[in-house]
Amino acid sequence: MSTEKSLTPGLQPDDERDIGGYVSEHSNDDSMSESDKERDLLAHHGQDPALSRKMCLVNNAIDELGWTPYHTKLFFLNGFGYAVDSLVMLLQSVIAGQAYLEFGQHGYETAMTIALYAGMFVGSLFWGFGADIIGRKHAFNFSLIICCVATIVAGGMPNWPSLGLFISLLGFGAGGNLVLDTTVFLEYLPGNKQWAVTLMAAWWGVGQAITGFIAWGFLVDEKWNCSSVETCTRSNNMGWRYVMFTSGALVLVMSILRLTLVQLRETPKYLLGMREDKQVVDTFEYLAKKYNRPCSLTLEKLEACGTLSVEAHKKFSFSEMAGHLRGLFITRKMSISTIMLWLSWIMIGLVYPLFYAFLPSYLASLGANLNVTPFEKWRNYTLTNISGIFSPILAAWMCNIPLLGRRYTMLIGALLTSAFFFAYTAVRTKDQNVGFSCAIAFCLNIYYGVLFAYTPEVLPSAHRATGNGVAIAGNRVMGALSAVIATEADTATSAPIFICGGLFAALGVVAALFPFEPYGRRSS
Repeated sequence: MSTEKSLTPGLQPDDERDIGGYVSEHSNDDSMSESDKERDLLAHHGQDPALSRKMCLVNNAIDELGWTPYHTKLFFLNGFGYAVDSLVMLLQSVIAGQAYLEFGQHGYETAMTIALYAGMFVGSLFWGFGADIIGRKHAFNFSLIICCVATIVAGGMPNWPSLGLFISLLGFGAGGNLVLDTTVFLEYLPGNKQWAVTLMAAWWGVGQAITGFIAWGFLVDEKWNCSSVETCTRSNNMGWRYVMFTSGALVLVMSILRLTLVQLRETPKYLLGMREDKQVVDTFEYLAKKYNRPCSLTLEKLEACGTLSVEAHKKFSFSEMAGHLRGLFITRKMSISTIMLWLSWIMIGLVYPLFYAFLPSYLASLGANLNVTPFEKWRNYTLTNISGIFSPILAAWMCNIPLLGRRYTMLIGALLTSAFFFAYTAVRTKDQNVGFSCAIAFCLNIYYGVLFAYTPEVLPSAHRATGNGVAIAGNRVMGALSAVIATEADTATSAPIFICGGLFAALGVVAALFPFEPYGRRSS
Protein backbone atom coordinates (compact mmCIF):
# COMPACT_ATOMS: atom_id res chain seq x y z
CA MET A 1 0.00 0.00 0.00
CA SER A 2 1.15 3.49 -0.78
CA THR A 3 2.67 5.56 1.98
CA GLU A 4 1.49 8.79 0.24
CA LYS A 5 -1.22 10.80 1.95
CA SER A 6 -4.72 10.67 0.52
CA LEU A 7 -5.51 13.45 -1.92
CA THR A 8 -9.16 13.44 -0.92
CA PRO A 9 -10.13 14.27 2.68
CA GLY A 10 -11.65 11.30 4.49
CA LEU A 11 -10.49 8.72 1.93
CA GLN A 12 -7.57 6.39 2.00
CA PRO A 13 -5.45 6.08 -1.17
CA ASP A 14 -7.19 2.84 -2.20
CA ASP A 15 -10.62 4.35 -1.59
CA GLU A 16 -9.87 7.23 -3.93
CA ARG A 17 -10.02 4.82 -6.83
CA ASP A 18 -13.71 4.26 -6.13
CA ILE A 19 -14.79 7.80 -7.05
CA GLY A 20 -15.26 9.44 -10.40
CA GLY A 21 -17.90 7.20 -11.97
CA TYR A 22 -16.55 3.68 -11.66
CA VAL A 23 -15.03 1.26 -9.21
CA SER A 24 -11.53 0.27 -10.20
CA GLU A 25 -10.91 -3.48 -10.04
CA HIS A 26 -7.20 -4.17 -9.88
CA SER A 27 -5.67 -7.56 -9.50
CA ASN A 28 -2.20 -8.90 -9.82
CA ASP A 29 -3.12 -11.86 -12.00
CA ASP A 30 -2.88 -12.03 -15.76
CA SER A 31 -6.59 -11.78 -16.47
CA MET A 32 -8.21 -8.87 -18.26
CA SER A 33 -11.88 -8.68 -17.28
CA GLU A 34 -14.65 -7.52 -19.58
CA SER A 35 -15.42 -4.77 -17.06
CA ASP A 36 -11.90 -3.44 -17.63
CA LYS A 37 -12.49 -3.28 -21.37
CA GLU A 38 -15.92 -1.67 -20.97
CA ARG A 39 -14.43 1.19 -19.00
CA ASP A 40 -12.20 2.14 -21.95
CA LEU A 41 -14.13 4.68 -23.99
CA LEU A 42 -13.06 3.57 -27.49
CA ALA A 43 -12.35 -0.11 -26.80
CA HIS A 44 -15.07 -1.28 -29.21
CA HIS A 45 -14.79 1.43 -31.83
CA GLY A 46 -12.51 0.10 -34.52
CA GLN A 47 -9.17 0.18 -32.74
CA ASP A 48 -6.57 -2.43 -33.56
CA PRO A 49 -7.59 -5.41 -31.31
CA ALA A 50 -4.05 -5.85 -30.02
CA LEU A 51 -3.74 -2.14 -29.27
CA SER A 52 -7.12 -2.18 -27.53
CA ARG A 53 -6.02 -5.04 -25.26
CA LYS A 54 -2.71 -3.35 -24.48
CA MET A 55 -4.45 -0.05 -23.84
CA CYS A 56 -6.67 -1.75 -21.29
CA LEU A 57 -3.60 -3.09 -19.45
CA VAL A 58 -1.94 0.32 -19.52
CA ASN A 59 -5.08 2.01 -18.20
CA ASN A 60 -5.18 -0.56 -15.40
CA ALA A 61 -1.54 0.22 -14.62
CA ILE A 62 -2.25 3.97 -14.55
CA ASP A 63 -5.20 3.40 -12.20
CA GLU A 64 -3.05 1.13 -10.04
CA LEU A 65 -0.37 3.82 -9.83
CA GLY A 66 -2.95 6.46 -8.85
CA TRP A 67 -2.27 10.15 -8.40
CA THR A 68 1.35 10.88 -7.54
CA PRO A 69 3.54 13.97 -7.04
CA TYR A 70 4.46 13.50 -10.71
CA HIS A 71 0.85 14.29 -11.64
CA THR A 72 0.88 17.33 -9.37
CA LYS A 73 3.97 18.65 -11.16
CA LEU A 74 2.31 18.04 -14.53
CA PHE A 75 -0.81 19.87 -13.40
CA PHE A 76 1.20 22.99 -12.57
CA LEU A 77 3.71 22.83 -15.42
CA ASN A 78 1.13 22.00 -18.08
CA GLY A 79 -1.00 24.67 -16.47
CA PHE A 80 1.86 27.12 -17.07
CA GLY A 81 1.52 26.26 -20.75
CA TYR A 82 -2.22 27.01 -20.59
CA ALA A 83 -1.49 30.33 -18.89
CA VAL A 84 1.15 31.24 -21.47
CA ASP A 85 -1.22 30.43 -24.34
CA SER A 86 -3.92 32.74 -23.04
CA LEU A 87 -1.35 35.38 -22.11
CA VAL A 88 0.25 35.53 -25.55
CA MET A 89 -3.10 35.38 -27.34
CA LEU A 90 -4.13 38.56 -25.58
CA LEU A 91 -0.77 40.31 -25.90
CA GLN A 92 -1.23 41.25 -29.53
CA SER A 93 -4.63 42.84 -28.87
CA VAL A 94 -3.24 44.66 -25.81
CA ILE A 95 -0.21 46.21 -27.54
CA ALA A 96 -1.51 46.58 -31.11
CA GLY A 97 -3.12 50.00 -30.62
CA GLN A 98 -0.03 51.71 -29.20
CA ALA A 99 2.33 49.96 -31.62
CA TYR A 100 0.15 51.04 -34.56
CA LEU A 101 0.40 54.67 -33.40
CA GLU A 102 4.18 54.47 -33.12
CA PHE A 103 4.64 52.97 -36.57
CA GLY A 104 2.63 55.76 -38.20
CA GLN A 105 -0.51 53.69 -38.75
CA HIS A 106 0.99 52.20 -41.90
CA GLY A 107 -0.38 48.79 -42.77
CA TYR A 108 -3.47 46.71 -42.04
CA GLU A 109 -4.95 47.74 -38.69
CA THR A 110 -5.87 44.24 -37.49
CA ALA A 111 -2.71 42.66 -38.93
CA MET A 112 -1.45 41.53 -35.50
CA THR A 113 -4.59 39.49 -34.88
CA ILE A 114 -4.26 37.85 -38.30
CA ALA A 115 -0.52 37.27 -37.72
CA LEU A 116 -1.17 35.58 -34.37
CA TYR A 117 -3.91 33.32 -35.71
CA ALA A 118 -1.84 32.44 -38.79
CA GLY A 119 1.03 31.39 -36.53
CA MET A 120 -1.28 29.40 -34.26
CA PHE A 121 -2.88 27.71 -37.27
CA VAL A 122 0.49 26.48 -38.54
CA GLY A 123 1.67 25.65 -35.01
CA SER A 124 -1.44 23.62 -34.18
CA LEU A 125 -1.02 21.46 -37.28
CA PHE A 126 2.78 21.18 -37.05
CA TRP A 127 2.91 20.25 -33.38
CA GLY A 128 -0.29 18.19 -33.61
CA PHE A 129 1.02 15.91 -36.35
CA GLY A 130 4.52 16.09 -34.87
CA ALA A 131 3.39 14.92 -31.44
CA ASP A 132 1.76 11.83 -32.97
CA ILE A 133 4.73 11.12 -35.24
CA ILE A 134 7.89 11.95 -33.27
CA GLY A 135 6.42 12.03 -29.78
CA ARG A 136 4.88 14.31 -27.17
CA LYS A 137 8.08 14.98 -25.19
CA HIS A 138 10.00 17.13 -27.69
CA ALA A 139 7.00 19.26 -28.67
CA PHE A 140 6.10 19.72 -25.00
CA ASN A 141 9.59 20.99 -24.15
CA PHE A 142 10.30 23.24 -27.14
CA SER A 143 6.98 24.96 -27.87
CA LEU A 144 7.11 27.08 -24.71
CA ILE A 145 10.72 28.12 -25.39
CA ILE A 146 9.68 29.39 -28.85
CA CYS A 147 6.96 31.50 -27.19
CA CYS A 148 9.50 32.96 -24.78
CA VAL A 149 12.05 33.99 -27.42
CA ALA A 150 9.45 35.36 -29.85
CA THR A 151 7.75 37.45 -27.15
CA ILE A 152 10.96 39.11 -25.99
CA VAL A 153 12.23 39.78 -29.51
CA ALA A 154 8.85 41.16 -30.61
CA GLY A 155 9.18 43.89 -27.99
CA GLY A 156 12.23 45.27 -29.81
CA MET A 157 10.84 45.39 -33.33
CA PRO A 158 11.26 48.65 -35.30
CA ASN A 159 8.23 48.46 -37.60
CA TRP A 160 4.77 46.96 -38.12
CA PRO A 161 5.74 44.10 -40.50
CA SER A 162 8.61 42.84 -38.31
CA LEU A 163 6.35 42.94 -35.26
CA GLY A 164 3.82 40.86 -37.18
CA LEU A 165 6.51 38.30 -38.02
CA PHE A 166 7.41 37.66 -34.40
CA ILE A 167 3.78 37.70 -33.31
CA SER A 168 3.32 34.88 -35.83
CA LEU A 169 6.26 32.96 -34.34
CA LEU A 170 4.80 33.52 -30.90
CA GLY A 171 1.53 32.02 -32.14
CA PHE A 172 3.42 29.11 -33.70
CA GLY A 173 4.82 28.13 -30.29
CA ALA A 174 1.50 28.71 -28.52
CA GLY A 175 -0.27 26.47 -31.04
CA GLY A 176 1.88 23.58 -29.86
CA ASN A 177 1.22 24.32 -26.21
CA LEU A 178 -2.54 24.14 -26.64
CA VAL A 179 -2.29 20.73 -28.28
CA LEU A 180 0.28 19.21 -25.93
CA ASP A 181 -0.77 20.49 -22.50
CA THR A 182 -4.03 18.55 -22.44
CA THR A 183 -2.68 15.54 -24.34
CA VAL A 184 0.33 14.90 -22.09
CA PHE A 185 -1.61 15.47 -18.87
CA LEU A 186 -4.53 13.24 -19.93
CA GLU A 187 -2.30 10.35 -20.99
CA TYR A 188 -0.86 10.04 -17.48
CA LEU A 189 -4.13 10.48 -15.55
CA PRO A 190 -5.98 7.72 -13.69
CA GLY A 191 -9.47 7.28 -15.09
CA ASN A 192 -11.19 8.70 -12.01
CA LYS A 193 -9.08 11.87 -12.19
CA GLN A 194 -9.71 12.80 -15.84
CA TRP A 195 -11.88 15.68 -14.66
CA ALA A 196 -8.59 17.37 -13.68
CA VAL A 197 -8.05 18.24 -17.37
CA THR A 198 -11.10 20.50 -17.12
CA LEU A 199 -9.82 21.93 -13.83
CA MET A 200 -6.52 22.77 -15.54
CA ALA A 201 -8.40 25.30 -17.69
CA ALA A 202 -8.39 27.60 -14.65
CA TRP A 203 -4.82 28.38 -15.68
CA TRP A 204 -6.25 29.93 -18.83
CA GLY A 205 -7.93 32.58 -16.72
CA VAL A 206 -4.72 33.04 -14.71
CA GLY A 207 -2.81 33.83 -17.90
CA GLN A 208 -5.45 36.31 -19.03
CA ALA A 209 -5.45 38.00 -15.64
CA ILE A 210 -1.65 38.29 -15.70
CA THR A 211 -1.90 39.98 -19.09
CA GLY A 212 -4.42 42.40 -17.63
CA PHE A 213 -2.20 43.24 -14.66
CA ILE A 214 0.85 43.80 -16.88
CA ALA A 215 -1.14 46.02 -19.26
CA TRP A 216 -2.66 47.87 -16.33
CA GLY A 217 0.83 48.58 -15.07
CA PHE A 218 2.45 49.78 -18.32
CA LEU A 219 -0.30 51.15 -20.56
CA VAL A 220 -1.79 53.74 -18.21
CA ASP A 221 1.12 56.11 -17.49
CA GLU A 222 1.32 58.92 -20.09
CA LYS A 223 5.12 59.03 -19.98
CA TRP A 224 5.21 55.53 -21.54
CA ASN A 225 2.27 55.91 -23.93
CA CYS A 226 1.86 58.49 -26.68
CA SER A 227 -1.59 59.79 -27.58
CA SER A 228 -1.35 60.69 -31.28
CA VAL A 229 0.46 59.46 -34.35
CA GLU A 230 1.98 62.88 -35.01
CA THR A 231 3.92 62.96 -31.72
CA CYS A 232 4.49 59.23 -31.24
CA THR A 233 8.09 58.01 -31.10
CA ARG A 234 9.82 55.01 -29.62
CA SER A 235 11.14 57.02 -26.68
CA ASN A 236 7.71 58.26 -25.53
CA ASN A 237 5.85 55.03 -26.34
CA MET A 238 7.75 52.31 -24.49
CA GLY A 239 4.70 50.98 -22.63
CA TRP A 240 3.79 48.27 -25.12
CA ARG A 241 7.44 47.20 -25.36
CA TYR A 242 7.63 46.88 -21.56
CA VAL A 243 4.52 44.70 -21.73
CA MET A 244 6.25 42.36 -24.19
CA PHE A 245 9.58 42.28 -22.30
CA THR A 246 7.86 41.57 -18.97
CA SER A 247 5.64 38.87 -20.46
CA GLY A 248 8.60 37.28 -22.24
CA ALA A 249 10.61 37.20 -18.99
CA LEU A 250 7.70 35.50 -17.25
CA VAL A 251 7.43 32.90 -20.01
CA LEU A 252 11.20 32.33 -19.73
CA VAL A 253 10.83 31.50 -16.03
CA MET A 254 7.99 29.09 -16.86
CA SER A 255 10.11 27.44 -19.57
CA ILE A 256 12.99 26.89 -17.16
CA LEU A 257 10.66 25.44 -14.51
CA ARG A 258 9.12 23.09 -17.07
CA LEU A 259 12.56 21.78 -18.09
CA THR A 260 13.97 21.46 -14.58
CA LEU A 261 11.14 20.54 -12.20
CA VAL A 262 9.84 17.59 -14.17
CA GLN A 263 11.93 15.26 -16.29
CA LEU A 264 9.12 14.41 -18.66
CA ARG A 265 9.08 10.83 -19.85
CA GLU A 266 7.31 9.96 -23.08
CA THR A 267 3.67 9.09 -22.43
CA PRO A 268 2.93 5.34 -22.22
CA LYS A 269 -0.01 5.58 -24.61
CA TYR A 270 2.15 7.14 -27.34
CA LEU A 271 4.79 4.44 -26.79
CA LEU A 272 2.16 1.74 -27.21
CA GLY A 273 1.28 3.00 -30.67
CA MET A 274 4.99 3.00 -31.57
CA ARG A 275 5.39 -0.66 -30.45
CA GLU A 276 7.73 0.37 -27.64
CA ASP A 277 6.29 -2.07 -25.07
CA LYS A 278 9.50 -2.31 -23.08
CA GLN A 279 9.68 1.46 -22.63
CA VAL A 280 6.06 1.44 -21.47
CA VAL A 281 6.91 -1.05 -18.72
CA ASP A 282 10.10 0.82 -17.84
CA THR A 283 8.10 4.05 -17.38
CA PHE A 284 5.64 2.45 -14.98
CA GLU A 285 8.36 0.66 -13.04
CA TYR A 286 10.26 3.94 -12.68
CA LEU A 287 7.21 5.84 -11.39
CA ALA A 288 6.14 2.98 -9.11
CA LYS A 289 9.60 2.75 -7.54
CA LYS A 290 9.98 6.52 -7.16
CA TYR A 291 6.60 7.02 -5.48
CA ASN A 292 6.35 3.66 -3.66
CA ARG A 293 3.36 2.43 -5.65
CA PRO A 294 2.48 -1.05 -6.93
CA CYS A 295 3.11 -2.04 -10.54
CA SER A 296 1.77 -5.33 -11.86
CA LEU A 297 2.28 -4.56 -15.56
CA THR A 298 4.96 -6.68 -17.23
CA LEU A 299 6.42 -6.95 -20.69
CA GLU A 300 5.10 -10.51 -20.94
CA LYS A 301 1.51 -9.34 -20.39
CA LEU A 302 1.80 -6.73 -23.12
CA GLU A 303 3.41 -9.11 -25.58
CA ALA A 304 0.69 -11.69 -24.89
CA CYS A 305 -1.87 -9.21 -26.29
CA GLY A 306 -0.45 -9.67 -29.80
CA THR A 307 1.28 -7.47 -32.34
CA LEU A 308 -0.14 -4.26 -33.74
CA SER A 309 -1.32 -4.63 -37.33
CA VAL A 310 0.05 -1.26 -38.47
CA GLU A 311 3.57 -0.08 -37.77
CA ALA A 312 4.08 3.63 -37.16
CA HIS A 313 7.19 5.49 -38.30
CA LYS A 314 8.91 8.41 -36.60
CA LYS A 315 9.24 10.53 -39.72
CA PHE A 316 7.19 13.25 -41.35
CA SER A 317 5.56 12.18 -44.61
CA PHE A 318 2.23 12.73 -46.32
CA SER A 319 1.35 9.06 -45.93
CA GLU A 320 2.09 9.13 -42.20
CA MET A 321 -0.01 12.28 -41.68
CA ALA A 322 -2.82 10.85 -43.82
CA GLY A 323 -2.74 7.73 -41.68
CA HIS A 324 -3.25 9.76 -38.53
CA LEU A 325 -6.16 11.61 -40.13
CA ARG A 326 -7.78 8.33 -41.25
CA GLY A 327 -7.44 7.02 -37.71
CA LEU A 328 -9.99 9.61 -36.57
CA PHE A 329 -12.67 8.18 -38.91
CA ILE A 330 -12.38 4.42 -38.31
CA THR A 331 -16.05 3.89 -37.46
CA ARG A 332 -19.25 5.79 -38.19
CA LYS A 333 -19.61 6.89 -34.56
CA MET A 334 -16.01 8.11 -34.39
CA SER A 335 -16.44 9.94 -37.70
CA ILE A 336 -19.55 11.76 -36.44
CA SER A 337 -17.76 12.61 -33.19
CA THR A 338 -14.69 14.00 -34.97
CA ILE A 339 -16.72 16.11 -37.42
CA MET A 340 -18.96 17.52 -34.67
CA LEU A 341 -15.91 18.39 -32.58
CA TRP A 342 -14.15 20.17 -35.42
CA LEU A 343 -17.29 22.09 -36.39
CA SER A 344 -17.73 23.21 -32.78
CA TRP A 345 -14.18 24.55 -32.66
CA ILE A 346 -14.61 26.27 -36.02
CA MET A 347 -17.89 27.92 -35.04
CA ILE A 348 -16.76 29.23 -31.67
CA GLY A 349 -13.63 30.62 -33.34
CA LEU A 350 -15.86 32.83 -35.49
CA VAL A 351 -18.82 33.56 -33.20
CA TYR A 352 -17.05 34.82 -30.08
CA PRO A 353 -14.73 37.45 -31.63
CA LEU A 354 -17.39 38.64 -34.09
CA PHE A 355 -19.81 39.34 -31.24
CA TYR A 356 -17.33 41.72 -29.64
CA ALA A 357 -16.42 43.27 -32.99
CA PHE A 358 -20.00 44.38 -33.65
CA LEU A 359 -21.04 45.08 -30.05
CA PRO A 360 -19.47 48.56 -29.50
CA SER A 361 -21.17 50.11 -32.54
CA TYR A 362 -24.50 48.58 -31.58
CA LEU A 363 -24.33 49.86 -28.00
CA ALA A 364 -23.24 53.32 -29.19
CA SER A 365 -26.26 53.48 -31.50
CA LEU A 366 -28.49 52.94 -28.46
CA GLY A 367 -26.87 55.72 -26.51
CA ALA A 368 -24.72 53.68 -24.16
CA ASN A 369 -22.11 55.74 -22.30
CA LEU A 370 -19.06 53.46 -22.15
CA ASN A 371 -16.23 55.98 -22.46
CA VAL A 372 -13.55 55.05 -19.94
CA THR A 373 -10.15 56.35 -18.91
CA PRO A 374 -7.04 54.23 -19.60
CA PHE A 375 -6.97 53.30 -15.92
CA GLU A 376 -10.61 52.13 -16.01
CA LYS A 377 -10.06 50.32 -19.29
CA TRP A 378 -7.25 48.09 -18.02
CA ARG A 379 -8.81 47.70 -14.58
CA ASN A 380 -12.00 46.40 -16.20
CA TYR A 381 -9.96 44.21 -18.52
CA THR A 382 -8.22 42.63 -15.53
CA LEU A 383 -11.44 42.10 -13.56
CA THR A 384 -13.07 40.41 -16.54
CA ASN A 385 -10.17 38.03 -16.99
CA ILE A 386 -10.01 37.20 -13.28
CA SER A 387 -13.65 36.11 -13.54
CA GLY A 388 -12.61 33.38 -15.95
CA ILE A 389 -10.35 31.67 -13.39
CA PHE A 390 -13.12 30.24 -11.24
CA SER A 391 -15.52 28.80 -13.82
CA PRO A 392 -13.28 25.81 -14.78
CA ILE A 393 -13.25 24.86 -11.09
CA LEU A 394 -17.06 24.78 -11.14
CA ALA A 395 -17.02 23.01 -14.52
CA ALA A 396 -14.66 20.29 -13.20
CA TRP A 397 -17.13 19.59 -10.39
CA MET A 398 -20.15 19.67 -12.70
CA CYS A 399 -18.68 17.35 -15.34
CA ASN A 400 -18.10 14.72 -12.63
CA ILE A 401 -21.81 14.63 -11.73
CA PRO A 402 -23.47 11.54 -13.32
CA LEU A 403 -26.56 13.41 -14.57
CA LEU A 404 -24.46 16.10 -16.25
CA GLY A 405 -21.18 14.62 -17.40
CA ARG A 406 -19.10 16.52 -19.92
CA ARG A 407 -21.78 17.07 -22.54
CA TYR A 408 -24.50 18.64 -20.41
CA THR A 409 -21.98 20.76 -18.54
CA MET A 410 -20.99 22.24 -21.92
CA LEU A 411 -24.68 22.72 -22.74
CA ILE A 412 -25.27 24.66 -19.52
CA GLY A 413 -22.16 26.80 -20.03
CA ALA A 414 -23.10 27.64 -23.63
CA LEU A 415 -26.73 28.47 -22.83
CA LEU A 416 -25.71 30.74 -19.94
CA THR A 417 -23.17 32.48 -22.18
CA SER A 418 -25.77 32.94 -24.90
CA ALA A 419 -28.23 34.40 -22.39
CA PHE A 420 -25.67 36.94 -21.19
CA PHE A 421 -24.79 37.74 -24.81
CA PHE A 422 -28.38 38.78 -25.43
CA ALA A 423 -28.61 40.57 -22.08
CA TYR A 424 -25.41 42.47 -22.88
CA THR A 425 -27.25 44.36 -25.61
CA ALA A 426 -29.20 46.17 -22.86
CA VAL A 427 -26.03 47.64 -21.30
CA ARG A 428 -26.05 51.43 -21.01
CA THR A 429 -23.58 52.29 -18.23
CA LYS A 430 -19.94 51.59 -17.36
CA ASP A 431 -20.85 49.50 -14.30
CA GLN A 432 -23.26 47.37 -16.30
CA ASN A 433 -20.56 46.87 -18.90
CA VAL A 434 -18.09 45.53 -16.32
CA GLY A 435 -20.70 43.31 -14.69
CA PHE A 436 -21.87 41.67 -17.90
CA SER A 437 -18.29 41.28 -19.17
CA CYS A 438 -17.37 39.39 -16.02
CA ALA A 439 -20.50 37.22 -16.21
CA ILE A 440 -19.79 36.29 -19.83
CA ALA A 441 -16.14 35.47 -19.05
CA PHE A 442 -17.27 33.20 -16.22
CA CYS A 443 -19.94 31.33 -18.20
CA LEU A 444 -17.89 31.09 -21.38
CA ASN A 445 -15.06 29.33 -19.58
CA ILE A 446 -17.47 26.67 -18.30
CA TYR A 447 -18.09 25.71 -21.92
CA TYR A 448 -14.57 26.33 -23.19
CA GLY A 449 -12.87 24.63 -20.23
CA VAL A 450 -14.82 21.40 -20.75
CA LEU A 451 -14.43 21.53 -24.55
CA PHE A 452 -10.64 21.77 -24.19
CA ALA A 453 -10.68 18.68 -21.96
CA TYR A 454 -13.37 16.74 -23.83
CA THR A 455 -11.59 16.99 -27.18
CA PRO A 456 -8.54 14.83 -26.31
CA GLU A 457 -10.66 12.52 -24.12
CA VAL A 458 -12.73 11.24 -27.07
CA LEU A 459 -9.84 10.95 -29.54
CA PRO A 460 -7.83 7.70 -29.89
CA SER A 461 -4.35 7.97 -28.34
CA ALA A 462 -2.45 7.14 -31.54
CA HIS A 463 -4.08 10.10 -33.32
CA ARG A 464 -5.02 12.31 -30.35
CA ALA A 465 -2.62 15.19 -30.99
CA THR A 466 -3.53 15.23 -34.70
CA GLY A 467 -7.27 15.48 -34.01
CA ASN A 468 -6.70 18.09 -31.32
CA GLY A 469 -4.37 20.09 -33.56
CA VAL A 470 -6.80 20.15 -36.50
CA ALA A 471 -9.61 21.29 -34.17
CA ILE A 472 -7.57 24.19 -32.82
CA ALA A 473 -6.26 25.05 -36.30
CA GLY A 474 -9.84 25.38 -37.57
CA ASN A 475 -10.61 27.64 -34.65
CA ARG A 476 -7.66 29.91 -35.53
CA VAL A 477 -8.66 30.19 -39.19
CA MET A 478 -12.04 31.51 -38.09
CA GLY A 479 -10.36 33.88 -35.63
CA ALA A 480 -8.31 35.40 -38.45
CA LEU A 481 -11.42 35.62 -40.64
CA SER A 482 -13.29 37.43 -37.89
CA ALA A 483 -10.54 40.10 -37.81
CA VAL A 484 -11.00 40.68 -41.55
CA ILE A 485 -14.80 40.82 -41.24
CA ALA A 486 -14.58 43.25 -38.33
CA THR A 487 -12.39 45.57 -40.41
CA GLU A 488 -14.23 45.40 -43.72
CA ALA A 489 -17.88 44.94 -42.71
CA ASP A 490 -20.43 47.51 -41.56
CA THR A 491 -20.39 47.18 -37.76
CA ALA A 492 -23.40 49.48 -37.36
CA THR A 493 -25.84 46.65 -38.09
CA SER A 494 -27.29 44.74 -35.16
CA ALA A 495 -28.10 41.46 -36.93
CA PRO A 496 -24.68 39.78 -36.40
CA ILE A 497 -24.95 40.26 -32.62
CA PHE A 498 -28.18 38.28 -32.37
CA ILE A 499 -26.94 35.69 -34.85
CA CYS A 500 -23.81 35.17 -32.72
CA GLY A 501 -25.87 34.78 -29.55
CA GLY A 502 -28.13 32.23 -31.23
CA LEU A 503 -25.22 30.29 -32.67
CA PHE A 504 -23.59 30.05 -29.25
CA ALA A 505 -26.76 28.45 -27.88
CA ALA A 506 -26.67 26.08 -30.86
CA LEU A 507 -23.10 25.12 -29.94
CA GLY A 508 -24.39 24.00 -26.54
CA VAL A 509 -27.05 21.84 -28.15
CA VAL A 510 -24.43 20.28 -30.43
CA ALA A 511 -22.30 19.51 -27.35
CA ALA A 512 -25.23 17.72 -25.71
CA LEU A 513 -25.56 15.57 -28.87
CA PHE A 514 -21.89 14.52 -29.02
CA PRO A 515 -21.80 10.71 -29.51
CA PHE A 516 -19.40 9.96 -26.64
CA GLU A 517 -19.72 10.75 -22.93
CA PRO A 518 -16.37 10.29 -21.13
CA TYR A 519 -17.83 10.39 -17.62
CA GLY A 520 -16.99 7.13 -15.86
CA ARG A 521 -14.86 5.96 -18.80
CA ARG A 522 -11.12 5.93 -19.44
CA SER A 523 -9.53 7.59 -22.45
CA SER A 524 -8.20 5.10 -24.98
